[in-house]
Amino acid sequence: MDPQSYSTELHTDIKFLKGVGPRRANILKQNDIFTIEDLLRYYPRKYLDRTNTKKISELIVGDKVVIIATVKSFSLKRTKKGKYFQLYVNDNTGSLNCLWFHGVSWILEKFNVGDNIALFGKVEFYKGFRIIHPEFDILDSDDDPLNTGRIIPIYATNAKLKNVGLDSRGIRKLIINALNAISNKIDDHFYNDILKEESLLNLSNAISNIHQPEDQFVLKNAIYRLKFDEHFFIQILMALNTNRIKTSKGKIYRSLGDHAKNMYKNLNFKLTNAQIKVLKEIRLDICSGKPMNRLIQGDVGCGKTIVAALIASIIVGEKAQVAIMAPTEILAEQHYNSFNEKFKNTKINCSLLISNLKKKEKDLLYENLKKSKIDIIIGTHALIQDKVIFKNLGLIIIDEQHRFGVDQRKKLIDKGSNPHLLAMTATPIPRTLAFTLHGDMEISWIDEMPQNRKTILTKVVIPNQINTVYDLMKKEMDRGHYCYIVYPIIDESEKLDLKDAKNAFELLSRNEFKEYSLGFMHGKLDKIEKNSLMEKFTSGKIQCLISTTVIEVGIDNSKATVMVIENAERFGLTQLHQLRGRVGRSELQSHCFLIERKTTENSFKRLQIMENISNGFVISDEDLKLRGPGDFFGTKQHGYIKSGLINFNKDSEIIKRARKKAFEIIGEDSKLLLAENSLIRNKFMKNYKEMLEFINIG
Repeated sequence: MDPQSYSTELHTDIKFLKGVGPRRANILKQNDIFTIEDLLRYYPRKYLDRTNTKKISELIVGDKVVIIATVKSFSLKRTKKGKYFQLYVNDNTGSLNCLWFHGVSWILEKFNVGDNIALFGKVEFYKGFRIIHPEFDILDSDDDPLNTGRIIPIYATNAKLKNVGLDSRGIRKLIINALNAISNKIDDHFYNDILKEESLLNLSNAISNIHQPEDQFVLKNAIYRLKFDEHFFIQILMALNTNRIKTSKGKIYRSLGDHAKNMYKNLNFKLTNAQIKVLKEIRLDICSGKPMNRLIQGDVGCGKTIVAALIASIIVGEKAQVAIMAPTEILAEQHYNSFNEKFKNTKINCSLLISNLKKKEKDLLYENLKKSKIDIIIGTHALIQDKVIFKNLGLIIIDEQHRFGVDQRKKLIDKGSNPHLLAMTATPIPRTLAFTLHGDMEISWIDEMPQNRKTILTKVVIPNQINTVYDLMKKEMDRGHYCYIVYPIIDESEKLDLKDAKNAFELLSRNEFKEYSLGFMHGKLDKIEKNSLMEKFTSGKIQCLISTTVIEVGIDNSKATVMVIENAERFGLTQLHQLRGRVGRSELQSHCFLIERKTTENSFKRLQIMENISNGFVISDEDLKLRGPGDFFGTKQHGYIKSGLINFNKDSEIIKRARKKAFEIIGEDSKLLLAENSLIRNKFMKNYKEMLEFINIG
């Protein structure tokens, strides 16, 4: 079969595969399976090892076993609670009872007395050996014994798939049909030298053995190969972008300038060693003649903003402009107020671009920006509008970069001539994950807190202890300090089993905190209402802010000392840590109370981690272990990582090898034009279309 003919088969519409048809095809496409290749990339979620069958006389209670036996009898039983299906089998060494309590009607039609069948399940003992809901194959039927004597893949399914007969077993059958349809021949994008150097299975064997593993050894090698592929193409992306930056010319900013000198001189605190180290790294970047592409990672309150302000003052001192893009208007306004405060003794002109500006104000801002009368512009994604034109954009600062799409970042970059880029995040990203997601960026770590900060005392609280928390809050408010109470939802109608912010605000205002001033913040408030609440909370007119998670970033009250998080078991570790970071922003001792309304094994682990660990980077590592990378950020932020295999927490060695090979290839062939790299290029361009314009190799 020639490659062109094979390629057509691999990308054939799934509806033409044997066993699919229009109805199943429609459901498969709803699950992102459009072609035969998509089906083959639908990897198992786990495996069951059934390579060893047992006689019934050898059974041990608690074992998961495979048994080959003959059907002796079966019947439908009825009880007061419903009905169940009972099957008796025998293998000449003993008898076994099998029971099904679900799917009874479907099971009833499957068996005949005398059928030879293979059964798999967990052995129990009640008046003899039995298995509840065993999986089975009827060996006398025309079907191959798909589930017997081998390592069995288990596939993720949902109600829609099951409704058209595509449970895990049904999907296995389709995948076997798919492997047969392409004759198990899949073009490998790696040439033989790479396969040998990296000890990789060829792609055809890897795909075949991840679905039909011969043994545990070959399954391990198949998984390694396919993980390597996914990490490799992510790192190709990083290598291409790194190469693009290295071959571009960036403006050199060597002079420290009067603005930066005066700012540094007037600081009323001492920079930490970590801040000084990061400042030096950034200064080397902006003196290199290449566009800076650096990410600052730092925990909440570590002092990223002052680093950004000092660098911005250097750029402005050289008559260039700075754009600062934040994901929310609340955070943009916070940065605007913070930068204005830091630049109050300078002639640096800062402006804010947000949605509620009047047309006349916006038009004047656009004009002043074009004429370079504005030195620093701060805003949300409004900065990427066509009307926003810079005279000389020298530096872009992006806060919480992962909340912006690649295209949004590129549009802002295109407003200058290779401007320097400095991204910041207070969302602690595990180092392994950061190395993967931001492998095209230099990464700086501010892993040291200002000396005057105290550790936030964190405690998990059960509901009947809540009055103790309220008493502490009253004492703190009596001292002139401020409190937060965060709820997962706005009102009771959203979800009945969760505490809601609206109800709580009304009840607490009438009862526990009737002597105090409370405010209610949520995402559905309009801009004017949010601004009014923010001003009242920071000026002291509101002592306790009851809110949804809208306060996760963007609210900064240095006198806030108590954070109470209701239904804390509903939040991920990283979000809990972000919320906790709204307090402890000064020398005042602060507290965080995690109200646990419903305990599960997983929630207990998460909340214990929060109670015992304050370092955001350690917490992010733990969060990644518990939730995985897909949940860590969400697919909208990192949609180009689509995998059921890779595990950033466990794949560090694979990542290193894949990264080394990817950077090596791009170092020798920067646009993947050599013949031996043509299939790598083709696969990359097919799977990473949304990135092509950004890296400019299309």
